[in-house]
Amino acid sequence: MPGIKEIRTKIKSVQNTRKITKAMEMVAASKMRKAQDRMRAGRPYATKIREIATHLMQANPDYHHPYTVDPGSLRAVGIVVVSTDKGLCGGLNTNVMRLVLARVREFQEKGAKVQVTALGNKALGTLSRIGVNLVSQEVQLGDTPNLERLIGAVKVQLDDFINGKIDAVYLATNRFINTMKQDPSFIRLLPLPHGLDPFQTEGVTSEDTQNVVQSSHGWDYLYEPDARTVIDELLMRYVEGLVYQAVAENMASEQSARMVAMKAASDNAKKVIGDLQLVYNKTRQAAITKEISEIVGGAAAV
Repeated sequence: MPGIKEIRTKIKSVQNTRKITKAMEMVAASKMRKAQDRMRAGRPYATKIREIATHLMQANPDYHHPYTVDPGSLRAVGIVVVSTDKGLCGGLNTNVMRLVLARVREFQEKGAKVQVTALGNKALGTLSRIGVNLVSQEVQLGDTPNLERLIGAVKVQLDDFINGKIDAVYLATNRFINTMKQDPSFIRLLPLPHGLDPFQTEGVTSEDTQNVVQSSHGWDYLYEPDARTVIDELLMRYVEGLVYQAVAENMASEQSARMVAMKAASDNAKKVIGDLQLVYNKTRQAAITKEISEIVGGAAAV
């Protein structure tokens, strides 16, 4: 049985750990509300610009923007992976990276080359270790998405898509469901898919929901100055909006997952302290009983 001093040291160590995890839980809780508000505020914009872009594809068959042209076959694909910069947020990064690696294997088995962009330290570390073709990166994203920095990293994939080096661009991130649940999502960014917005509709968690949805309505618009200028600008805003929303969703998921993980760690530390305190009391009682027995035995011998 360990000594009293050793047990006391362990109790003090676990108490210090609990103070740290409790403080991190409180910090994550304070950041979580702002991150969730930012994420929810961006969803209507991402949804509406996606709808308008889809309508423009149907209304202007004469002009096909490169972002809307589907090559049919996948010889090479690009994947933009969104992760956190820091850990201690449960299985958030593990889940999205597991999904990404599974999709990378699927593409490679079909003979398609894969190139990736890492947004966040955790994605950069994992992708560097597995040896995939890493073409761009952006880390230290902070607590608020910076669109200029994000697009700077993603533009490498966009340029390769326009130049025909890759046939599709995918986006992997964590979709915020609620404080207790975050789902890894793998969606197609380019060419522009039809269908529902993955960040707005409950239950949309994968690329499978991006299947073409035939519309029964016809769409027509009046353009100023001209259709080509409007469509080019709008589709760029579409890409920016979806990338921004993906990072905002991941940041809201990060703070929620970290708060839950730190609360679980704090609760577990409290339980460990209770168990150690019980062992400490038993050890101390045994030591006192032994001392009393020795005193009584010595007195009897005298």
